[in-house]
Amino acid sequence: MSSNSAEAPDPTPDPTPAPTPAPADADNGPAVSRREFDALFETVRTWGRWAPADRGAWNRVTAESVRRATATVRSGTVVPMALPWNTRPGPDNRRPALHHMTDLGDREAPEPATYKDFIAADYHGKGVTHLDALCHIAYRGRLYDGRAADEVVDATGARFGAVSELGPLVTRGVLLDLPAVLGIRWLEPGRAVHAKDVIAAEQALDVTIGEGDAVLLRSGHARRRAELGAWDPDEASAGFHVDALPLLGERGIALLGGDGDSDVRPSPVEGVHSPVHALAVAAMGVPLLDNLDLEALSAATAEAGRYEFLLVVAPLNVPGGTGSPVSPVAVL
Repeated sequence: MSSNSAEAPDPTPDPTPAPTPAPADADNGPAVSRREFDALFETVRTWGRWAPADRGAWNRVTAESVRRATATVRSGTVVPMALPWNTRPGPDNRRPALHHMTDLGDREAPEPATYKDFIAADYHGKGVTHLDALCHIAYRGRLYDGRAADEVVDATGARFGAVSELGPLVTRGVLLDLPAVLGIRWLEPGRAVHAKDVIAAEQALDVTIGEGDAVLLRSGHARRRAELGAWDPDEASAGFHVDALPLLGERGIALLGGDGDSDVRPSPVEGVHSPVHALAVAAMGVPLLDNLDLEALSAATAEAGRYEFLLVVAPLNVPGGTGSPVSPVAVL
């Protein structure tokens, strides 16, 4: 094979996609009107609270917060949470990542031989583990802190709320392992997680969400996919109902994520396809971690008997970027 030829991504879809659960089977309610949602947006909004504003709720994390987070480390067990780089198209990977070789050891001086490759991804989707920065989501034309999206985001990137303003994210993580709490293998796609479920999970797992924490919701998405096959999570996925966001805001979270994209789908809010994104990012200034693989963390926390850990997330330093592929790790 010539080193100048690119290996095309494997075009073979994941085998036997699972049927997408019918919206009629979804437990995503209660329904929320647009008027009710707008009132909720105002209730949780934190515009004008912090400087610099484009770090949003991440301003809650201080050096003391990091020191306290490191105190949760006991065994030193490191648990990765990123999905594999996925170059295979499928119902949950409509824009596959790219990976091909650019040097097969024959392009430079003979010794030592070098081997090089190229990667790229249109990562805001369901196939890549990634971080959403504050410039990623606007509601009614406004980014976090009331910035007009059409004034600060253009073809060159964002001049407010870019991922480069966040830097490395290090804080205490809390895993809300709902299948473990409920004694089931996974939450079915379309199942909403409510404020009452968050409180019940805290009690069952003996953990309390606090100021500056990162909250990770495990629905069992990866386990269901492994056992039943891929489906389209834009149509049906387990995630938070909007009624959970005021509680998370009151607790003072700095980061929110999960093995989906945090939103229950179908959306319970008329005319808003990603209401949790709108509330977390645009109203509360909370960055999001999407598409985590939380199966190993579920096993590790269950074995350790505790659901808090040190969380480390290092996004790429992309000036103007709306987010970044990431490979987060938990340290227990």
